[in-house]
Order: sequence, then C-alpha cells, then structure tokens
Amino acid sequence: MSKNKKNDRDRWSFSESVLTFIPGSKVYGTMRSRQARQGVMFILPFIIGFLVFMLKPMAESVIFSFSSVKLIPGQGYEKTFVAFRNYQNAMGVDPYFNQYLVEEISRMGVNAVATIVMSFVIAVILNQNFKGRTLARAIFFLPVILSSGVLAGIERQNEFYDMMAGMAEAVGQSSGVNISAALQNLLSVSGIGSGVFDVLFQMIDAIYDIVMASGIQIIVFLSGLQAISPSLYEAADVEGCSAWEAFWKITFPMVSPLLLVNTIYTIIDFFMKNDNRVMERINTIMYGQQMDFGMASAMSWIYFGVAILFIGIAAIIINRGVHYYED
Repeated sequence: MSKNKKNDRDRWSFSESVLTFIPGSKVYGTMRSRQARQGVMFILPFIIGFLVFMLKPMAESVIFSFSSVKLIPGQGYEKTFVAFRNYQNAMGVDPYFNQYLVEEISRMGVNAVATIVMSFVIAVILNQNFKGRTLARAIFFLPVILSSGVLAGIERQNEFYDMMAGMAEAVGQSSGVNISAALQNLLSVSGIGSGVFDVLFQMIDAIYDIVMASGIQIIVFLSGLQAISPSLYEAADVEGCSAWEAFWKITFPMVSPLLLVNTIYTIIDFFMKNDNRVMERINTIMYGQQMDFGMASAMSWIYFGVAILFIGIAAIIINRGVHYYED
C-alpha cells in the first residue's frame, strides 16, 4: 500500500474524533480509540494547567500588545487601544529588537544542528555494551540538572562560580593566545571556505551551551536505539552487511522519526533560554525604566510567531526524510 493511501486511511474525520470519547459509538471500542483516549489522559494535566493558569494571561497579553498600558499607582492599569502601533515600534523603532532577533535566529540554527548531531552520536556510543555505561549515561544527563531553573540561577549568582569564571578569563588573557581565533585567521588567510569555517568555529565557541542542551535529546535517541530489534542486525550480519551499511540501512531509518521530536524540543528550548538576548530585551522593556507593557507584549508575540514559524519549517523539512517503521 502506498504511503498516500495509508495516510488517507489513517486520517480521522472530525466526527470520528468526537465519537472516540462517546461510549457506545461505532469507534469507541476500537484499539485506535483506546490509544487516543490514553494519549489524552497523559496530556490532561497539561491541558487543565493551561486552561487554569495560562489561558487568561495569554489573552491579556494579546490585548496589551494592541494597547497602550498606563500604570496607575494603587488602582492597577489603564488600557488605550492603539491598533498595531506597538508592533510597528517593536519592528521599526526599537534600536535593538530586530538586531537581537536576527542574531538569535542565526545562533539557534547553528546550535540546533550541532545539538542534534552531537546528541545522536553520543546516544549511539552510549548504546554500545561497555564497562561503566551506566555511569557514562548519568554523566551526560547531569547537564540537564545543572541547567535547570534553580541551579541555573545559582550558577549565575554564586561567588564561587564568579571566581572560577574570573580565573578562567585571567588565564586566557595571560596566555596571550586564542587558539580558536588564531586558527580561524590562519584558515581565512589561506582562502579555504571562510563561510563554512565561520559556522564551525561558532559551534566550537558554543560547545558548552551545546553540551548543556543535549541531555534530553540523548535520552530520546537512546530510547529509540534500544527499541530496535537485535534480530534486524543479526539478519543484516548474515547477509554480509557491514557495520557502516547497517547504520544507514537500519539504525538511522529506525530512529529518524525521533529527529522531528528532538528538533522541535531543541528549537523551543533555545528560544526559552535565560541568556537569550531577545528575552533580555523584552524583560528590559517590561521591567526597566520604560515599563512599556504594550510594546513588551508585542515583542513577545512577534518572538512567539518566529518560533512557531521555524518549528513549522523544521517539521516540513524533516518529515520529508523520515522513515516510519509501519510503512
């Protein structure tokens, strides 16, 4: 059966989706309906939390983005509808927002690719049978804990961290040699693909951020690798398939659906980072001297729209190369 016909068969109509949750309907007792209800139960806490805690603030944020918000001491705030003026100011008047947005999108593209590639390679290595494998897996997951909200704040605020960062900077300055910059200058003088090397050196300079952001992706890839049946590799070995051929014919196609999951997670994670300059600019507009809630809300929704756009583009591109096991 072709992929298009299978997709047509698997696509549910709106009425069938509703009947999935109505006892006694024609599709209620099917396996697919049971799986759909189980999936809804898993995400039900998030749905409830979103409706209770997030829906109202998001609606108010949309209203703020089209309004001029004036704070009144002791009385709250006063809104005046200004249409798209906040969006125009954010994109055409603010001297930093567009610049930071372009810079962060560029950095996101490079870091996202590097994170996906690195996490996949590490997952393949950790899936091998060697002594100390459990310890190695724990070590690669530690950055997830260390970069979590509370510890990230501690990392940025404690005196020991500041002292170590100062010592590292002092050592780098005292040596007088920046290996990355020196090698980059040497390659640029030789005329070897400067654009490509700019991207590579950007990855090298951001290696700390890439490693810190790879923990969840490694676990997702590792779970996919462990789900591959060993009999597939045994059959390939009997047929005389080399390890390299087995990787590209079995390992990568079987894990490829997880590329989409990890790419979406990586993009969202990057856009939500604490050191994101766009987020810092929005916070400055909202909580700084300006305290312009309307313009800050407009910037936030522009930023949200850019994130959704890149997630959609990534999903379309990756979906074209994904191999589903059921096919």
